[in-house]
Amino acid sequence: MFSIEFKENLDKIIGWLLIFLMGSMVLNVTWQVLSRYIFQNPSSFTDELSRYMLIWLGMLGAAYVAGQNQHLAIDIVLRKLEGKAKMKLQILINVLIMVFAIAAMILGGSNLVYITYLLGQKSATLQIPLAYIYSIIPASGLLVLYYQVAGIFHLIKTKTQD
Repeated sequence: MFSIEFKENLDKIIGWLLIFLMGSMVLNVTWQVLSRYIFQNPSSFTDELSRYMLIWLGMLGAAYVAGQNQHLAIDIVLRKLEGKAKMKLQILINVLIMVFAIAAMILGGSNLVYITYLLGQKSATLQIPLAYIYSIIPASGLLVLYYQVAGIFHLIKTKTQD
């Protein structure tokens, strides 16, 4: 479950999904501009679709970047530490990210999905249930949680091999 091969395969899947989303978003926005300014007949769905693709792109991108350990961080203290102290601080950082992912993304996102599902809210133009759109929030939270736990296992494994 926390093997390097599994993580690399998950990274590839998410990476390709991000490429697909970004490419689709570029095509969607290009069509939006063409239909509005060239054909003088604006497409009704492209604005909403690009907004929802941006939500998915941002949330999946955040999970992917967390998995690559490339997220924004103030690492002044971490760079100055060495050995066991550095490992303990890195584990603490991973745990804090996990707490955020559980509280805000998984629990908060699940609550948002549940409420919008119960209320039956749909998008204005596409008539897609908003619960489907917002489902990426807890899904990304689960990905962030997985990546942080895998990171802790990797830290402990590499430290015990030294």
